[in-house]
Amino acid sequence: MSDTPNQPPTPSTPPKPPAVVTPPASSAPPPRKRGGLGRWILLALIVILIVVVVVHVLHRKAPTRGAAPQVVTVAPATTGSMPVTLDALGTVTPIATVTVLPQLSGYLTEVGYREGQDVVKGQFLAQIDPRQYEISKEQAEAALAKDRASLAQARADLARYTQLNEKKSIAEQTYSDQQFLVAQDEAAVKSDLANIKQFELDLIYCRITAPVSGRVGLRLVDPGNYVTASSSTGIAVITTIKPTTVQFTVPQNSLSDVLQRVNAGAKLPITIFNSENTKQLATGTLYAISNQMATATGTVTLRASVPNDDEALFPNEFVNVRLLVDTLQNAVLVPTPAVQSGAPGDYVYLVNADNTVSVHKVTLGPSDGQHTVITAGLQAGQRVVTDGLDRLNDGTKIQPSNGKPAAANGASGASGARNASHAHAASAASGAPAASAPAAAS
Repeated sequence: MSDTPNQPPTPSTPPKPPAVVTPPASSAPPPRKRGGLGRWILLALIVILIVVVVVHVLHRKAPTRGAAPQVVTVAPATTGSMPVTLDALGTVTPIATVTVLPQLSGYLTEVGYREGQDVVKGQFLAQIDPRQYEISKEQAEAALAKDRASLAQARADLARYTQLNEKKSIAEQTYSDQQFLVAQDEAAVKSDLANIKQFELDLIYCRITAPVSGRVGLRLVDPGNYVTASSSTGIAVITTIKPTTVQFTVPQNSLSDVLQRVNAGAKLPITIFNSENTKQLATGTLYAISNQMATATGTVTLRASVPNDDEALFPNEFVNVRLLVDTLQNAVLVPTPAVQSGAPGDYVYLVNADNTVSVHKVTLGPSDGQHTVITAGLQAGQRVVTDGLDRLNDGTKIQPSNGKPAAANGASGASGARNASHAHAASAASGAPAASAPAAAS
């Protein structure tokens, strides 16, 4: 227990009542914002404006505006001459290619030519050892002398037997036998003479000469080799360089035109170009036509002679040949780029009087690359579009330009294709690219 005396309790302070706040009697509700109504009005006005613009756009009439005329290059159709040619791939074919073969056997003792040398007919080429043939000739000559002596004796006996037979001094059989003996000796002499000629010929064969004029190829055999008459290699190969020939083929559809001219006595000239068809090499004249048509290709082979004095043509070389068949006079000509091909066929864009164009079907003839013959569908003086055809259609308004017409693409290459095909079919393409094919106009 605690010794602390009891103290009287301290009186506690009573709690204060909470304060009550009384709002003033004159307070009002918070004011509302006025910006919302304005936004709704502005939105309504915008919608009304959009509706008005859409209605105006949908109901207004489109303004009539003329399309701008196309600027093109035009050229008139003219009259002139046009060569009718046929282009073909040809081969230079020598007049003569000779493999010189030995005609007897023996050792080759000498070669008298250089590789690539030009030789003339009869020029020395090689020598075969002739000694064994000289010995054989001497033996034949000895046999001839013996047989001639026998013949002389037989004839002398026959002359004596003839006298005795006239006097009835010998038997008839002996006289007849002597006649037969003389005939045998005469035949022996003839045989000996033939043997001598054969050995003389063999000696000639020992000296090998050029059978034709031309150029010798590479050496095929060297001195010291034993050659035989059955050797297929030969001593040398000689090829005639000038003059020469060129062999080429033409399609059967073009043969009738060539035959008509040849049968009329015309000398058809040819022009020869290199394999790339970029350089003229020579000229010549057609002189032979094969007697058969190749059934596999439908072509016939022709051959032309060429002087080849400058030796521009090499044997077995591939070349391009252009044969001049005929020349058209007073033909209607247009620049080749004006000719188009498409669904209507072959056509041109004809320039009308009101500077509009119309699709005009034409029939094509030969071409030289720069100009094309129009055989039907166009008259001289009419104007056609030559450049700027890409965006043209039937009825397009144009503005003619005096610019230079575009040149035909691949004039040299397209010439042969068009000459060979347009003479018999009107489906060959022109040198310029074909435009989109519009509807054909009558």
